[in-house]
Amino acid sequence: MSDPLVAMRGLCKSFAGVPVLVDVQFELMAGEVHALMGENGAGKSTLMKILSGIYARDSGEVVVGGQLAALESPRAAQSLGIQTIHQELNLMPHLSAAQNVWVGREPRRFGGLLLDDDTLNTRTAALFARLHLDLDPRTPVGELTVARQQMVEIAKALSHDSRVLIMDEPTAALSDAEVDELFRVIGGLRAQGVGIVYISHKMDELQRIADRVTVMRDGRWVATLPMAGTPVDRIIALMVGRELAADHSTPIARAGQPVALEVRGLTRGKVVRDVSFSVHRGEILGFAGLMGAGRTEVARAVFGADPMDAGEVLVHGKPVRIRSPRDAVAHGIGYLSEDRKHFGLATGLDVQTNIVLATLPHFARGGFWLDEAAMTRTAEELVQRLAVKTPSVAQQVRLLSGGNQQKIVIAKWLLRDCDILFFDEPTRGIDIGAKRDIYRLIDTLAEEGKAIVMISSELPEVLRLSHRVLVMREGRVTGELAAAEATQQRIMQLATRAERQAA
Repeated sequence: MSDPLVAMRGLCKSFAGVPVLVDVQFELMAGEVHALMGENGAGKSTLMKILSGIYARDSGEVVVGGQLAALESPRAAQSLGIQTIHQELNLMPHLSAAQNVWVGREPRRFGGLLLDDDTLNTRTAALFARLHLDLDPRTPVGELTVARQQMVEIAKALSHDSRVLIMDEPTAALSDAEVDELFRVIGGLRAQGVGIVYISHKMDELQRIADRVTVMRDGRWVATLPMAGTPVDRIIALMVGRELAADHSTPIARAGQPVALEVRGLTRGKVVRDVSFSVHRGEILGFAGLMGAGRTEVARAVFGADPMDAGEVLVHGKPVRIRSPRDAVAHGIGYLSEDRKHFGLATGLDVQTNIVLATLPHFARGGFWLDEAAMTRTAEELVQRLAVKTPSVAQQVRLLSGGNQQKIVIAKWLLRDCDILFFDEPTRGIDIGAKRDIYRLIDTLAEEGKAIVMISSELPEVLRLSHRVLVMREGRVTGELAAAEATQQRIMQLATRAERQAA
């Protein structure tokens, strides 16, 4: 057997003392499509950023073409033939395909004074021919489909004499016909000896294109297996194999409670397509799915942060029109964003101001001044109720821990007395102790009759809290599970397959 094109051994990486990669190994052979799989946060992106020179490893070794590689920068990785094609394409729509391929490296004539457009287009045509791509190099990129733009990105990578291509969710925005075209190109590259690292959660596609699959979980290598002959359920089990939280018990739905929020046929471009759901008073509805499934986009559309193309929203059985977050709040809907520092907090202000910010008119006296004593008293009561660790309500929010910052966001919406709350990644970036506090708080809010929609990429969290679980993939609902039938394996099956169940 020939030597690997890339061999990564014993790789470790930490950020601020927190390990994100622990003793990871990965190999890529010439002419191989090697799938890299794992849940969100498994360490896939960090591993590939080390290979592409964006991050420096703490320990371990990387061998490229039989030689130890330092990979101290993206340019160093590029010089070794390693190129990444990101999910978000890095092209300039006003330039031609050829100009995008050779940007910064354009052939020149007359001593470098003028661009040599003929050579530029000829070289690009040769690259397109290598990809069996029928495309005029002079076509502006902005006029191309997403699939064709992706082919331009691949040509750009090959123009660097790339031997290793890292493809990150390459089919996320492609139609079935465009996926077939991409796979044809990948097959040609494989035949030419190019090694491809293929990051995707789409099992049906991986079964078509991948030779081997490596599974990561919690920053560690779990297994490397041949794709042919390996059951999908086996891969899913490896991805979600960690134990559930010790305090987990199956939530029991509260029967007979009225529907607080109903959404019918919500559509927004291609990111949300005909999504319908309802949530009852006292119920926690979990939204599960992989990155890019459209869960946050649903929440933002219902909250009025993004416009809806189609759909209807009913609050307590009555149709409402929500055109802005102000409208949503007026109808008793609160939204705790996944990015609390940008969309949930004014980090330059103190705890008290952040808590009362959404309710300031309530503290207005005579239309001219704010009742500071009432604001302080209210803020202190909520700080005590939520067990926020802060020296005082005068402390700046930016100085609090992530968990306590999240509690301040919750306090703001509690003060507004919202009946319906969207929690988007409520425990992202906070420690285990703070997570337990947030879990208890969400449970308590449900017991008090709040209707809660919780979006989380952590499956144990979804199972720990949800009375029902709605699973999304590519902007659509692919299934609904009662708490008693929801498992990590079943959720991942619905999140990675195109099947659709009646909700």
